[in-house]
This record gives sequence, structure tokens and C-alpha cells, in this order.
Amino acid sequence: MSKNLNTLVSNREADLQSLRSTQFDVLVVGGGVTGLGVALDAASRGLKVALVERDDFASGTSSKSSKLIHGGVRYLQQGEVALVYEALHERHRLKRNAPHLVQTLPFMIPILKRDGVVSRKIARALGTALWMYDLTGGWRIGKFHRRLNADKAFTHLPTMDRQRLGSAYLYFDAMADDARVCLALARTAKSHGAVVLNYTRVEKILHDENGQASGAVVKPYDTEAFAIDARVVVNAAGVWSDEVMTSDAGKNPDSIRPAKGVHLTVPWKMVRNDLAVVIPVPGDRRSLFLVPWIPNYDGTYQYTYVGTTDTDYQGPINDPQCTSVDINYVLKALNAAVMTNISADDVTAVWSGLRPLVKSVSGEKISSRTADLSRRHKVSKSKSGVITIAGGKLTTYRKMAQDTIDEALAQLQKSAKCKTKNLKLIGATTTTPKTNAKSAMHLAARFGTEAKLIDEMIAENPSLGEQLIAGLPYLKAEAVFAVKYEMARTLDDVLSRRTRARIINRRASVASARAVAELIAPLLNWGEQEVNNQVLAYCDSCADEDRAALAV
Repeated sequence: MSKNLNTLVSNREADLQSLRSTQFDVLVVGGGVTGLGVALDAASRGLKVALVERDDFASGTSSKSSKLIHGGVRYLQQGEVALVYEALHERHRLKRNAPHLVQTLPFMIPILKRDGVVSRKIARALGTALWMYDLTGGWRIGKFHRRLNADKAFTHLPTMDRQRLGSAYLYFDAMADDARVCLALARTAKSHGAVVLNYTRVEKILHDENGQASGAVVKPYDTEAFAIDARVVVNAAGVWSDEVMTSDAGKNPDSIRPAKGVHLTVPWKMVRNDLAVVIPVPGDRRSLFLVPWIPNYDGTYQYTYVGTTDTDYQGPINDPQCTSVDINYVLKALNAAVMTNISADDVTAVWSGLRPLVKSVSGEKISSRTADLSRRHKVSKSKSGVITIAGGKLTTYRKMAQDTIDEALAQLQKSAKCKTKNLKLIGATTTTPKTNAKSAMHLAARFGTEAKLIDEMIAENPSLGEQLIAGLPYLKAEAVFAVKYEMARTLDDVLSRRTRARIINRRASVASARAVAELIAPLLNWGEQEVNNQVLAYCDSCADEDRAALAV
């Protein structure tokens, strides 16, 4: 094994011991992108940091986003110029700090003809918005938007109705696998001394004799509950933030308004888009994205995902399912844009997440539509000193973390400069492999410099170079790497987040579930019964998704 690679072997027992025996400057509750960003910011400033997540890292909203690192053109239409400016700057920073994880993604906005002509008013308004987008910070990606004629636009989405297409605009943003960004943050935080642990639930916020937050009682899934001593507690629990605050203050602040976002995955051959396309939702004021996924490196792809919805959500936040109403909403928009008549039977996977929107930021009027609520973030402090970071979006996680730790340092009466603007995430590389081999390109895009570790594992055991799941690009070595280095503890961790098999092709992941469980069982000390339990739990969870998709 290469000694010069910045890798960290997962050692849960050592991490548990550290949590029990250390007084931390900062305890972060929540292992989504926001909490992990907070942990990295604090640790890189020299603070003693612990982070606990009750499930797996990114198991909530942070693995179920649209996977776009963008400013959001539509936010300009809502007057959120400052938010777009901030997001585009953060896009540039993340692209520089994790170039292996963040890829430039062209977007096309088709302009459709009405009664045989293109509306000059619509075309002019779009052009103006995109110039604003470029000048606000979009130019930092190295390209400006441009107009496409109808024939050129049609080549990018040849399944649409050519007769309706008048022209299009092309602009540029970026995308990233959200769960892999979270894992990179977790492991980079560990490399700076943070103790980061999944499957460790906070049961109670502790207070000292003056009523100030002084840590928390936590319950890991694999041991008894114990107390963590911390001078500052940060609540970064996303849609569960109000639950943490209830534990702190004894009453629910009712500050979070969950918004449900649904995505569908379909075979790429039914859409055949070679870039992301913005499509309108008939009868609604919203649009959806068609994003090509899993490249074949010859200009084609294996899948396209479609989303996202943005609807008010009143159900249980632990398991927001995708219903038939959600699926029909997305398919209606998709089939209005393409002519291949895609049905629910063609959908290979669905995913549904909840955005933790803040009900009021800076006194803004609360809208009846979640789509109209601001994506700005808010840092607040309770009477006991618990700092809550809420709202925001995937792209702006780093700035959210910076603002949070600035507040924590003020509480600690310390001073330390933020270092994350230029801090490279683990695996960061600026080079691309000089090969056309699919596996090498695939590994480089997921692991960066750490792809060398995968190669070494395969060299030692050639069977690990075999396909993990039929029809998907993942290798067996990636599942082993997930357990050894990425803190995977369950079969679902591997199939849902370390790989994205579940949200790409759910049936294929179920078909391979037992083989994957048996592969990682020796690393996790699973006997035959635990292998059976893991497979049953995973398959039951996937079956629940199927049942929910039939519900209204």
C-alpha cells in the first residue's frame, strides 16, 4: 500500500474511545454536507472537533439532491442576486478544491415555438437572465452562454419534437455526486484531527450549572450510551434541526419547513440527451432538469435522471417516499418534452429527499409555495448557546460552515482564520488518466488520487477488479474500500451511498445484494445470520419504495 497517499483507515473503536475521553471545542450534530463542512472548517482552524450522525453520512437530504453545483438561474428571477453571486463563487471554489468530484456540465434551455414562431420577448428575457448569470460569477467556469439554432439544439436532445423547437440557449454549470462530496468532507475532516462517527444518535443535549450547552449524551448502535464533553454544540441536523432544538430547549421552535424533491432515473436511450436540459412542467411555473448520468466515454450514457419537484411536505421526515402522484408529475413533464412515451414501467429508480428550508430568513414573507422560499442559510443561537445552521443548499455548504464556525469562535472567545476557501479535499487531483479504459476513468472521477489504492487492491486480489453489480460500472474493490476507508457499516451504505446503485437501477442492486453482502461480511465480522439480516433489510426497504410508488 502506498504510504504517500492521504488515506485514513476506518477505526470505529478508536473513534468511540476518543469521543468518551476528550473535551471537544465543538460537537457537531448531523452528518450531512452542512455538518461535515462545519467539522472540516473547525478542524482545519485547529479546534478539537467531534461529529456524530445518527444514521449514515449523507443518508438524508445530502444524498438525494439534484447533484448540481450551481448558482441557480431561476433565483435571479426571484431577485436573489446575492445568493446566486455567493453560490457561483462557491461553485468555483469546490471545483478547484475537489476537481475529481466536480465536473463542468453544459445546460440547454430550449425555446419552443408557439404558432410556428419564437417569442422574441421570451428569447430576449432568457438572454438577459443568462448574461446576468455569467456576469454574476458564471464566467468563472471559463465559458459564457450562447444561442443555438434549432438544428444544433436538436442534436443535443434528438427525442424532442423538432417542429416545436425554435432555438435554445446553452450555458454552463457543474455537477457532483453529492454523497461522495460528503464522504470526502468526512475523511478530510478526519485528516485534520476531527473525530467523525456515523450511526451514533444524540439522545440529549447536556447543560452545565449555568444552563449552557456542554455536550450531549449519545447512543452508538454498537455500544452503550455515554456523554460527550464539548464547549460548543452545533446543530446541523437539516430537516431534523427542530428535534435537536427540542432536546435543548424543551420545546419545538417549528423553524423548518420541509420541501419534498423527487427524482426519477430512466434509461438514457429513451432520452438521448448529451447535456443537461431544462424542461418546463405543463400547467406549472416550474421546470425540471434532464441530466445524463453514467457516461460510456463515447458520447453516450447509460441513464438520465429527471427532477426535481418542489412541494410542501407534511409527512414523516424520516422516510419521505416517492408516490405515484410524484412519478406522474415528473413523467408528465418528461413526456411533454420528448416523444418516446416513457412510462412508470421504464423508471429504473426513484429518490426523494427533503430540503430544510427556513420558514423566515431576515424577516421575509412566508410564501404558500416552497419553490418561492429563499435558499439562503441562517445561523442562530439558542439561550443555552447551541448554534443552529439551517437552510442553504448543497453548493453553498462551505460558506455556511464558515459562518457557523465564526459564530462558534466568538462563543469560545478564540480567533482563527477560515482555511477552507483553498483547502483541497482528499483525493483532489488536477490530472486526468491518460487512458481510454472505462474503469480507470470511472475510478478517477470517484476517487481522484486514491484510485491508486483501488488499483493496488486489485493487483493483490484480481477478483476485486470484477464487476460489483451487473450493468453498472462499480468494481468489487470499491465495496471493500467503502468498508476499510469510508466508514460503511451496512449493505445499504454500500449500495445507496458509497456506490449509487440503488438510485440508478434499484432492481439491479437488489439482484446483487447478497453477493455484495457476502463480499464485505468478513471485513465487518458478519456471520451468515447477519448477512441474511442485511440482505432482508435492504430488499424490504427497496420493496417499500415500490409499494409507495403505487400509492396516491
